[in-house]
Amino acid sequence: MQRYLVGVDGGGTSCRAAVADATGRILGRGKSGASNIMTAPDTAILNITEAATAAFADAGLDTGLVKDAYAFLGLAGNHVENTVAYVMPRLPFHNSIIESDGLIALQGALGEGDGAVAILGTGTIYIARTGADIHYIGGWGYHLGDLGSGARLGQLALQESLLAYDGISQKTEMTRVLLDDFNNEPRKMVAFSQAAKPGDYGRYAPRVFEFAAAGDEAALLILSQSAGDIDLSLDRVSELTDGGRLCLLGGLSALYPPYLAQRHRERLVQPLEDALAGSIALAKNAFTRTEEGAA
Repeated sequence: MQRYLVGVDGGGTSCRAAVADATGRILGRGKSGASNIMTAPDTAILNITEAATAAFADAGLDTGLVKDAYAFLGLAGNHVENTVAYVMPRLPFHNSIIESDGLIALQGALGEGDGAVAILGTGTIYIARTGADIHYIGGWGYHLGDLGSGARLGQLALQESLLAYDGISQKTEMTRVLLDDFNNEPRKMVAFSQAAKPGDYGRYAPRVFEFAAAGDEAALLILSQSAGDIDLSLDRVSELTDGGRLCLLGGLSALYPPYLAQRHRERLVQPLEDALAGSIALAKNAFTRTEEGAA
């Protein structure tokens, strides 16, 4: 019987799946909703199943074959061991491997060989590969980490707006516009902050870059501080990879390079493929080895 491979890229916003033949050639793709297994494991299982089923349908295959597939899943929230143990037996596949969504992003971006990726989005995490060793740096979440992330940029922008309102910092066009978003009433901004999640702050991040490009001093100060935090993490990545390839990924990846140190900009390479292609490549590698070991 034909063996089908499934790759899954599951994040907090959406889940993408692909089905491939045994050679790794992608036949079809599917998409569904959020699949962070730490925050909502049962919802994630449903959406993983839906995305995989859609991928088989897109390929013109019998969707009943999902249950016989071999899947490699890169999932947000995978670092909680109990959650993985809960999710694994409830997946629809014949055999499954769960790893981080960052690992499949690295594989897709760099293919084989040493190098590193910096994922700069609502959060931040850095992943370096040297030989068979994978090193994760950061990714500790908004409350204790994610320096330079979209969430941190947005939070700093609102903070700077309140400092300007109080006359502690200089008022700029950015601080005026952000206060206007809250009808120039700081209490409304504070009320927003009480319930705001990282994604809520992250929506302000592109505006920080826009104001910085126009020369806004407050925005430039925030980006100087945030890029400096990223540079420090990239210095550690460089130590691990002996200054090798570096690829920036995530929603802010195209915006940050002008603000990063030259020593990092000169190492940048473009991603080869996306995370979904990376998950298929890892599925092929993992299950080919499994098959060979059983032979």
